[in-house]
Amino acid sequence: MRYLGIMTGLLQKALRRIEVLSEEEQNAIATQILESLDDEETWARKLREHPDLLRSLARDAGEEHRRGDTRPLMKLPDEIVNNPAISGGVRRSS
Repeated sequence: MRYLGIMTGLLQKALRRIEVLSEEEQNAIATQILESLDDEETWARKLREHPDLLRSLARDAGEEHRRGDTRPLMKLPDEIVNNPAISGGVRRSS
């Protein structure tokens, strides 16, 4: 690969593993990577063009949390939940 000198070590490692896969598997991974990059660019552009959008989404999420309409995606360790400097007052749901 001619670009290895300008990539991070982790990306180089990933590409070395990918290059031994079949063409079909390589294309599937390439498609996933490109779609992910496209999604990131789309979100970045939307947030640049509409800065109030992120503030509105954050405000709505905060209101839902205060009403108790949210639930954790995963169980947080007690040292995070019990540390207001980290958790910002996260409450465990019963």
